[in-house]
Amino acid sequence: MAKPVIAVTGKNGQLGSELQQLVNTLPDFDFVFVDREDFDLTNATAIEQFFKQHQPTYFIHGAAYTAVDKAETEKDIAFAINATATGIIAAQCKVHNSILIYISTDYVFNGSSHLPYDPDDKPDPLNHYGYTKLAGEQLAMENNLHTIVIRTSWVYSTYGHNFVKTMLRLMKERTDINVVNDQFGSPTYAADLAKAIIDVIKYCIIHPPVRGIYHYSNEGNISWYEFAVTIQQMAHLQCNVHPITTDQYPTPAKRPVYTVMDKQKIQSVFGVKLRDWQESLRECISKLLQTA
Repeated sequence: MAKPVIAVTGKNGQLGSELQQLVNTLPDFDFVFVDREDFDLTNATAIEQFFKQHQPTYFIHGAAYTAVDKAETEKDIAFAINATATGIIAAQCKVHNSILIYISTDYVFNGSSHLPYDPDDKPDPLNHYGYTKLAGEQLAMENNLHTIVIRTSWVYSTYGHNFVKTMLRLMKERTDINVVNDQFGSPTYAADLAKAIIDVIKYCIIHPPVRGIYHYSNEGNISWYEFAVTIQQMAHLQCNVHPITTDQYPTPAKRPVYTVMDKQKIQSVFGVKLRDWQESLRECISKLLQTA
């Protein structure tokens, strides 16, 4: 009997790289990892051909246009990648009876809440990146009955470009850095997210697919400044980290002030376990320092 095929977009990104680290522990699945060279998100025919060739049982769509500030000027390409392509992928999932797992973002919310966002709370993105990811969610759900949307936040890893690696570099180069202290959220170690997605897939093998929107991050509610200070302390670096306001660090794209998400649903439905953000960060920094 043929093994279930798990297709993964964004193979060189943080999540795709972490999923590749799990392949050897999952002999009951065949994996197909693709990046923009293998899988052109702006080419509907190429997407269709991919599905015909590989017949994926599960499709983890992690590839995205993630340059939040550039998206304010590159609106068309951001929408084409994050929304239009997701709709095409979802339609192909429907044709081939594939379960789509679409990775979305906390930036679908406007940040005006003072309580963790529930998956059913009304989205209201402040920037174009958030708007395109929300449009991707909607198209994913509309075009394929078996779609699971997982919103995540503040993703970091030993792979790719992210806040943790940027902070480590800047703290080695400078004696002082400024970090915003009035935007609050929850970090997500991509290695933990990758394991959570596999837990979701393992659940779906045994149970009927549970469509809908779910939230996932590590446990904790912190500011970017608190995140940076903890990175500095765990890496034993001498740099001074100073808190500043969002107004003191203007960016082209407006950021939500608060995007902590309620994760009870993904825990109760799929049995996903959550780690404390400091525990996961310590593991990642330890790996980064070993390879430095």
